[in-house]
Amino acid sequence: MKIVVHIDEAEQWQTALSEALPHATVLTSEAPEQERQNADYLAVWKAPAHLLQEQTQLKGIINLGAGVDHLLKTPGLPSNVPIVKLRDAGMGDLIADYALYGVLHFYRSMDRYAEQQQSATWQPQEVVEKSQWPVGVLGLGAIGSFVASALQQAGFPVLGWSRSPKQISGVRCFHGDDGLTELLGQVQSLVTILPDTSATQHILNAERLALLPKGASIINPGRGSLIDEQALLEALGHAGQPGHIRGALLDVFHEEPLPATNSLWQHPNVIVTPHMAGPTPLNDAIDQVISYLHAFEAGDHLATVNPDAGY
Repeated sequence: MKIVVHIDEAEQWQTALSEALPHATVLTSEAPEQERQNADYLAVWKAPAHLLQEQTQLKGIINLGAGVDHLLKTPGLPSNVPIVKLRDAGMGDLIADYALYGVLHFYRSMDRYAEQQQSATWQPQEVVEKSQWPVGVLGLGAIGSFVASALQQAGFPVLGWSRSPKQISGVRCFHGDDGLTELLGQVQSLVTILPDTSATQHILNAERLALLPKGASIINPGRGSLIDEQALLEALGHAGQPGHIRGALLDVFHEEPLPATNSLWQHPNVIVTPHMAGPTPLNDAIDQVISYLHAFEAGDHLATVNPDAGY
């Protein structure tokens, strides 16, 4: 079995996979082309097109992350090779932490205290009951479901949304366009954890942002394409003119790194973080990849990516 790995920490992956699979040949994408060819499996994150195009006998591709949008858009991706992706692999805990921090930031008025500090204003803000602060979670896949449950366990009423019906204990679940409209009208904070697909691009456009209650906040550790950035800037308002949306904590953007000229950097009601909400814990991810390889070799059924759906 030959495995080719492409990711920033490829040497660590190579060492770990070689130890776990002593009879396999594990190479990084830096190996000479003649050695990389005829691989059985690719374990990749944002693989270059040539790495896909030079393979002729792949049994499977393992996407080393939860998002497959880059892989599915890469020229040369073979249409007849099954693709699996990391599902949670420890990322759920980290993204749940990020989402909870974002909700608490607005719930406990930390944005207002930061503003008051600039003018040395000592003014405690009202704290409402958590039961009066419903939180919406868009996207109820493995990570979204985990985040929704974590927020519910933290004491917030949680409303979840997905394209198709889902059931999560303690979470009010909505689906479809009508369900999205109903959810948006009820939440004080909105967490977006949807994949990047043609159906989710700019799912939060000007019209849907306007459906949120005035003063709602947005936390996006999902995909930059989910939010129309210009519409969000307009909804956030301008200096001296409060907007419909109170504030946003954003980890992902249309263009990354976020250009220094992008107005989101300077907006006083936006917190920008550099796509760090859910780094993949190496040991958990490697364990999942090893289990995938064993399953592929044994001919076991695996939940594969649907390229048409985008996830």
